[in-house]
Amino acid sequence: MEKKKDIRALTKEQLREFFVKNGDKAFRGNQVYEWLWQKAAHSFDVMTNISKETRDKLEASFVINHIKVDQMQRSSDGTIKNAVRLHDDLIVESVLIPTKTRTTACVSSQVGCSLDCKFCATARLKRMRNLNPDEIYDQVVAIDNESRLYFDKPLSNIVFMGMGEPLMNYNNVLKAIDKITAPEGLGMSPKRITVSTSGVPKMIRKMADEEVKFKLAVSLHSAIDDIRTSIMPFNATFTLADLRESLQYWYAKTKSRITYEYVVWDGINDTKKDVDALVAFCKFAPSKVNLIEYNPIDDGIFQQATSKAVEMYVSVLEKNGIVVTVRRSRGKDIDAACGQLANKS
Repeated sequence: MEKKKDIRALTKEQLREFFVKNGDKAFRGNQVYEWLWQKAAHSFDVMTNISKETRDKLEASFVINHIKVDQMQRSSDGTIKNAVRLHDDLIVESVLIPTKTRTTACVSSQVGCSLDCKFCATARLKRMRNLNPDEIYDQVVAIDNESRLYFDKPLSNIVFMGMGEPLMNYNNVLKAIDKITAPEGLGMSPKRITVSTSGVPKMIRKMADEEVKFKLAVSLHSAIDDIRTSIMPFNATFTLADLRESLQYWYAKTKSRITYEYVVWDGINDTKKDVDALVAFCKFAPSKVNLIEYNPIDDGIFQQATSKAVEMYVSVLEKNGIVVTVRRSRGKDIDAACGQLANKS
């Protein structure tokens, strides 16, 4: 028996064509498209403005491969972590981070990860596959629903900082963002979306050429090549010089400031030489630095640096006119903090 196609892989035009070919009106395609995206329908049965006969026809031809939130954990600080089951029974994790003024969705783009950062729990899982645009979209819808239910406000921001390297799933991530920002999708402003990458120069250039409107964050952690390679081995292939050039190109094309995500570890990157290298790297294009608290992943090698080392970073960056924020981790007690997503559930 022929496998049914996932209906959300079709464009609106293709849906319209399906109906015309089946002796129906083209506008039925618009109605179904609205149900699938704006209303995030899980089944054809809920499409109440479409006849039963038409719904049966859809049921016979297509499936809606919808995600299911398999398990939800709530942290003592309000953070929510979802274990999300995909249609093929693989699991990814996504996180809702609330503050007084906003709620942020941290979404995954791959099952596992393509890269090999040694400090990250996700990197220890092999990459099973890329997520489809609808699977990324569904994570956002689920978190928006939780935000409304538990915090009485719609989701305000999205960060691609969950499992996976977004730029290694480039086309699907961009298609998902298109749907999230489209008026006939979730209608969110691209300025409220940040794509965080470990730094894939070719894809950063491609994004710049496509003049994307979302923000870019780079998981940097060292501006000295041999140190960065020791903690992020792919840096041997995508060197800091290549990364720097691609980021200069990004800024020239988009005029959008870059955020550097940076963890200071004890005995790894906690000296004056390290912070001076970071200052020099920040000067190539307008940028700001988020110093992120480290969340251990049962590994003695990586330990959070002393508060004195972090204060030195802040002081030197500020003296050089670079905006710096120290980010406290959220959701540590449920393994929902940066670098901890590893499907322990």
